[in-house]
Amino acid sequence: MDKSESPRIPIAALGFALSAFFAVSFTICILGYLFGPVTQVQHEALSIFLPGFKLLTWGSFFLGLGESIVWGWYIAVVFGTIYNFVAPRFA
Repeated sequence: MDKSESPRIPIAALGFALSAFFAVSFTICILGYLFGPVTQVQHEALSIFLPGFKLLTWGSFFLGLGESIVWGWYIAVVFGTIYNFVAPRFA
């Protein structure tokens, strides 16, 4: 990379990566709820970030999975755009 070039975040790659991360994390959380030992973790807290999510039906699982993917893209677009706008000013 040339010194005149500023680092940029590829928003599409970030969107796919964050969406996959959130989808896998959501699925692991649900599997932990179903098959893990009883703990004091409140899985209902997922409904704070995933509107309409309730433990646990198939429809609710797919709603939460879809919302996790949407959150990944939302963060990628907002953060990536802001970073790509601000980073050249500090390069």
